[in-house]
This record gives sequence, C-alpha cells and structure tokens, in this order.
Amino acid sequence: MIGRLNHVAIAVPDLAAAAAQYRDTLGAKVGAPQDEPDHGVTVVFVDLPNTKIELLHPLGEDSPIAGFLAKNPSGGIHHICYEVEDIESARDRLVASGARVLGDGAAKTGAHGKPVVFLHPKDFNGCLIELEQV
Repeated sequence: MIGRLNHVAIAVPDLAAAAAQYRDTLGAKVGAPQDEPDHGVTVVFVDLPNTKIELLHPLGEDSPIAGFLAKNPSGGIHHICYEVEDIESARDRLVASGARVLGDGAAKTGAHGKPVVFLHPKDFNGCLIELEQV
C-alpha cells in the first residue's frame, strides 16, 4: 500500500539556523519558508536526490510543533511521510485494520498541495506517520 518515502520531518527551534545549516554546511538545496496555517507550522523543504527533509517550526502558540519542542528543546524527528496512490482507500484500509487516524479522519491539504492524513504514533512503534496522496 505505501509507496516511496516522501520526506522525513524534523522539528527545529530555529528555522533560519536549521535551513542555513543544511544549505551552507551540508550543501543541500533549501527552499523558502512557507506558512501552513491549517497545520500550525512553517516549513522549509530540503531537496535530496532520493527524498526530502521537511524542517518544521511552530506557526502560532497552538501549533502541535510547539508542544513537541517543549518536550524536545533541541528539536528532533517529528514524523515520516510515505506516498500512497489513493488517500481515502489507504485510510479506510488502515482504519479497518485498527489503526487510528488523527483529527476527524478526513484528509487535509498538506504542504505539497496534496491530500494528507496522519496516523497515531502508538499504532506504529512510536512513530507519527503521514500519508500523502501522489
């Protein structure tokens, strides 16, 4: 059901410093910050030959990333995103097998402009999983 790895998301306490580190120290192609108010984050994508890194920073006080950074002040891996061909059938199959979809279960538009859902980390070995329709 899952396809290729789309991205690994890393929550960071300083978005500009993290972007500069990937660009200047690691020599990666780093995109511009983009606000995603529906998800409460500002993101920067780092393009790699085989996938992407998504740097996440809180957008507003109610951001889920603010809570993550309160527990992990230095930042850290927040979630892993896999591609799926049909987000609704993937969600329905997962729910039927007992997995929990976060929120109301409906797909939302993600940072790439495509439908996404998040799966509860307790159902996947402590890892928050994002599925993105391709």
